[in-house]
Amino acid sequence: MLHSQRAPLYEALVSYHLRQNATFHVPGHKNGQAYDAGPASERCDEEIGLLREVMKIDVTEISGTDDLHQPEGVIREAQELAAACFGAEETHFLVGGSTVGNLALILTCCTEPGDLLIVQRNVHKSVLHGLMLAGARAVFVAPRLDPRSGLATAPAPEAVRRALERYPAAKGVLLCSPNYYGMGIDLRPLAQLAHEHGKPLLVDEAHGAHYGLHPALPDSALQCGADGVVQSTHKMLSALTMGAMLHVQGPRLDRALLKQRLTMLQSSSPSYPLMASLDVSRRFVHSRGPLAFERGLEAALEFRRRMERLPQFALLGPAQSDAYASLDPFKAVVSDRTGAYSGYELQALLEDRGCVPEMSDARHVVLAFGLGSMPEDTDRLFAAFRDIAETIGREAGSRITNGPAPDELRREEPPAAGTGVSDPVPFGMRPYREDEIEAVPLAAAAGRIAAEMAIPYPPGIPLVYPGELIAEQTQAALAMVMERGAKCQGVQDPTLRTIRVFKL
Repeated sequence: MLHSQRAPLYEALVSYHLRQNATFHVPGHKNGQAYDAGPASERCDEEIGLLREVMKIDVTEISGTDDLHQPEGVIREAQELAAACFGAEETHFLVGGSTVGNLALILTCCTEPGDLLIVQRNVHKSVLHGLMLAGARAVFVAPRLDPRSGLATAPAPEAVRRALERYPAAKGVLLCSPNYYGMGIDLRPLAQLAHEHGKPLLVDEAHGAHYGLHPALPDSALQCGADGVVQSTHKMLSALTMGAMLHVQGPRLDRALLKQRLTMLQSSSPSYPLMASLDVSRRFVHSRGPLAFERGLEAALEFRRRMERLPQFALLGPAQSDAYASLDPFKAVVSDRTGAYSGYELQALLEDRGCVPEMSDARHVVLAFGLGSMPEDTDRLFAAFRDIAETIGREAGSRITNGPAPDELRREEPPAAGTGVSDPVPFGMRPYREDEIEAVPLAAAAGRIAAEMAIPYPPGIPLVYPGELIAEQTQAALAMVMERGAKCQGVQDPTLRTIRVFKL
């Protein structure tokens, strides 16, 4: 019988540590003893002090610690407890983040070159990499845009229905909810649509591992009927970075093939401290229930209350359009109503005051509260915004309004080229030859076919894909990213002054 207060994998590692065995197995640091040896041991210990504690439970597949790729003991029990906690029929621990889960789901559904997958247009780059590895074709469905914030969310059910009817050979539907900003949609009608057409619904729920675990939180993708769900347990719960889970339910996914894909994609020497952190993170919310979330939720709510005193700033609020149905209460998305500062500039100003945001874009700065957020964190964050507001007051004067920010700051994620449902877009692994492509000034890129991905990071959502026409609105969005100094991955020129395109 499963017991929610147990953390079997973590308990096995603690037992291993307490036995103080002599280790004649990898890893080579030997529980951290490597840093005790030699005349420089004191200096070594100072250099790795915190890491040394982790090394005490950093083991490998030995008697009693089980095997992630063929779990029969404590890892199997830990995964079964996770499935019970999150409402899945089967759960897999991921040591490569949600990226590994997205890759595995795509490679499970798309098994032949040229297979079709219906995909939300504004997905994380890992989804594109999965399509490349599978040699699949994507039918992109345009997301809805929230008119007030300009942010892209997820496709409307009507658009997904059109895609399913137009491409009955599609192997499944892949969506992302909630987005980086905490904006989510009701996935129930989309799950029903996919199932009516005999397709699995795959959901990248990286930012929603906590969903469904407290009355103040939206329902999870599993509760809405999704077949395969990937969650970053490290993002909004309490696992170590890279710790994630893949949940499965229903008959529509080949589970044996999924396990084989995970074995292929994940390290044969997975991190035991990382897996143990998944185990104890699950135990924390499983045993405490809604109480695990109360402190963090109160910290986030109190921040919202206090920000009402600062009219210079706007917070993304409950849905005022059909673009999203829910908003994660742990996410605070703030913009400067006066237009004095972009989101990038607000992030820098907050960091100067000792508060580090999750991310920013041209308009917004995103602040992620969590289970570990304290009242004093709220105090410090509000003090920083109050100080910035005084600066705005001195510099902006009467520019404060109650309306949205200026138009040039309103859109960060452009809609897909065109609207609705795209023609199939092929993905593959063949690198382009140098004689096929050229670098052109970004200002001259509109109307050309992109030969590289441009991925502002965070949030890691490509603005343009290889093989895609660079529309004028996309060129303008890339130019704004360049002007604002955002980091951009996937491009040869990180300054974005030039972009690679196919030769005419």
